[in-house]
Amino acid sequence: MEWLSLAVLGLLIVISPGADFVLVLKNSVNQGRQAGIWTAIGVSLAICVHISYSMLGISYLISQNEQLFDMIRYAGAAYLIYLGLKGILSADNKLAPIEGAKQSTSVWRYLAQGFLCNVLNPKTMLFFLSIFSQVISPDAQNQHIALGYGLYMIVLHGLWFGIVAMLFTSSTLQKHLLRAKKRLNQACGFGLVTFGALLAIKS
Repeated sequence: MEWLSLAVLGLLIVISPGADFVLVLKNSVNQGRQAGIWTAIGVSLAICVHISYSMLGISYLISQNEQLFDMIRYAGAAYLIYLGLKGILSADNKLAPIEGAKQSTSVWRYLAQGFLCNVLNPKTMLFFLSIFSQVISPDAQNQHIALGYGLYMIVLHGLWFGIVAMLFTSSTLQKHLLRAKKRLNQACGFGLVTFGALLAIKS
C-alpha cells in the first residue's frame, strides 16, 4: 500500500466522529480546555499500546481468540456506556463559563478516561492490525518504517483531539454552547451509550 494512501487513511480514521471524539467534546464542554486536552493526550497514549502489540504480533493472536476478543469488546462497551450514563445523569443547565468551570477532579482522571476509551476499543485494535499487516513485511526489514507510521498516528491523534478541545472551548463558540449545554451533554452521553451498545451487540 502506498504511503500517501496510508497517511490519508490514517487521517480519515482519526477525524471521523467516534467515541474518542464524543468523550473529548464532553470533557471540554463540561470541565474546560485543560480537561479536553488531557483527554486527548490519554487517547494518544492509548495509540502507543495499539502500535506496540501490533508490531509484536499480539493483536493477531487476540483476533484469533474469540473469548479473549469478546472480553476486550465487552469491557470497552461497558466503559463507554458507563461514561455515557454518567454524562446524561450529570447534565445541567448552569451557565457558568467553560473556562471557569471548577476542576473538581485530577487531570489524571481525564487522562485515564481518554486512554481507556481508546485502548478498550477492539475496532481500533483491528484497524492497527490491518494497517500494520500492510506496513510490516514478513522478513521484518522495515520495522523502522512501521514505527515511523505509528509515531505519525500518535501525533495525528494528539493534534486532532487537541484542536477539538480548543475549538469547543473558544470564546467564539462558548456563548452558543452555554445556551445548549444540557442538551449537548445529553447528546454526548447518548452518543457514548450508543457506541457502547453497538460495540456490545456486534458479532
